Amino acid sequence: MIRHFLSLMDCTPKELRMLIERAMTLKAILHRREPHEYLRGSSLALIFEKSSTRTRVSFEAGITQLGGNSMFLAPAELQLGRGEPLEDTARVVSRMVDAIVIRTHEHAKLAAFAEHSQVPVINALTDRFHPCQLLADIQTYFEHRGDIAGRTVAWIGDGNNVCQSWINAARQFGFTLRIATPAGYRPNPEILGAAAGSAHLVETPEDAARGADLVVTDTWASMGQESEKEVRMRAFQGYCVTACLMDLAAADALFMHCLPAYRGVEVAGEVIDGPRSVVWDEAENRLHAQKALLEFLLA
Repeated sequence: MIRHFLSLMDCTPKELRMLIERAMTLKAILHRREPHEYLRGSSLALIFEKSSTRTRVSFEAGITQLGGNSMFLAPAELQLGRGEPLEDTARVVSRMVDAIVIRTHEHAKLAAFAEHSQVPVINALTDRFHPCQLLADIQTYFEHRGDIAGRTVAWIGDGNNVCQSWINAARQFGFTLRIATPAGYRPNPEILGAAAGSAHLVETPEDAARGADLVVTDTWASMGQESEKEVRMRAFQGYCVTACLMDLAAADALFMHCLPAYRGVEVAGEVIDGPRSVVWDEAENRLHAQKALLEFLLA
């Protein structure tokens, strides 16, 4: 049976915890500079309709470290760019590689591709979810503070794809997620409703941060929303994660941001560059978590 990874809900809680543990093991192996070509000869295709730094580099480096190879396929350079049906591309490419990583706009396109693929398809970001980011985020929390079960996480900012993956993570890992976001920018009510008891909206950023073990934010205008930037800047006034806001959180609270970050906008420079920030570990862990995921889907 082909296993796809389109959202965190494609794995069981036990499998997700296994992935986190394996990611930490692979990280230790790499830092000891020990060979670990467990996927020797495997081929990974990356089809990205949206720009990327961390996702592309981590997948390409990861499959190489595991002994495989990757090929970056820009849609404009494929027959997709000339109108070939998505389903036909899926049928063909999946006969030639061992897994396919896709970063696209509409989640429905990713789902349609997976439906016609003969190999695992991995969501590298859609407008609905960003599950690979959450694997790295949860790994980072485990490394710094231990199990996230029973903890409280504050999401402050846009109810976007990353936020919606945090909602799924709350269900799967057993923590409480408080979400503070302006009206009109809230997460999908269906996704939020499915997480009743694990994730809920609060009135203000202060309500979200108070006593939280982890504070998370993201850029206010994601890729494809540049034309909305001025409107969003006005709507999100008061949602910047400042040192004062972090002081409302638990004494040992951590700060995360999936990057790229804009200092002085969604987060103060003294927070993201300060001692409570783990964003650089979080970014590095994209590599290790995705290697664990590739092993899980392919080995």
